[in-house]
Amino acid sequence: MMFGVPTALIAPAAAASCPDIEVIFARGTNEPPGVGPTGEAFIDALRPQIGDQSLNVYPVNYPATDQWATGAEGVRDAGARVLSVAETCPKTKTVLGGYSQGAAVAGFVTSPAVPAGVDPTTVPKPLQPDVADHVAAVVLFGLPNVRAMNFLGEPPVTIGPLYEQKTRALCAIDDPVCSDGLNFAVHNPNSYDGDLTNQGAAFAASRLNDTLQ
Repeated sequence: MMFGVPTALIAPAAAASCPDIEVIFARGTNEPPGVGPTGEAFIDALRPQIGDQSLNVYPVNYPATDQWATGAEGVRDAGARVLSVAETCPKTKTVLGGYSQGAAVAGFVTSPAVPAGVDPTTVPKPLQPDVADHVAAVVLFGLPNVRAMNFLGEPPVTIGPLYEQKTRALCAIDDPVCSDGLNFAVHNPNSYDGDLTNQGAAFAASRLNDTLQ
């Protein structure tokens, strides 16, 4: 599971219907296709905070199975969409997000380089730096920490320096995937729906309102 996007995989966004905002969200492991319950709660909380600005939602297309190596497909798809929107809808501001495995997918999209020890021919290339200007916010729910990624045999997620100030990672108390806690029952969408998705939406809205002025 890595990051970036080869040019050949770019899927064009429709320039004639460019929204003010596009949310690109990757669902968690074993959730059905779409943005997942955390993504839905986040988007529902965001809509009232952006006034009459138009908003499009793009669910990242990837397997989201417990075979985490296939997460690279999500990184390719999300990265391709970010690049497509930046090129065909340059005034559209993007919000990149995800839950659990989807948060790792979204985080890897921002990564500035291929992790050490990984064959660069097997993973997507990092996005070009100027693409970061089109991303207003990155909101990550239950982002797997180093301990979790080591357990899964995956490299840790590194947020690129161009995205650090516009990224908010939210973790439920005692969620062992993203904290030092050990309560595995906490790692589920119900723990994020409500206060945490509202916090994420408020952060994204503040970033969007700043960049759209």
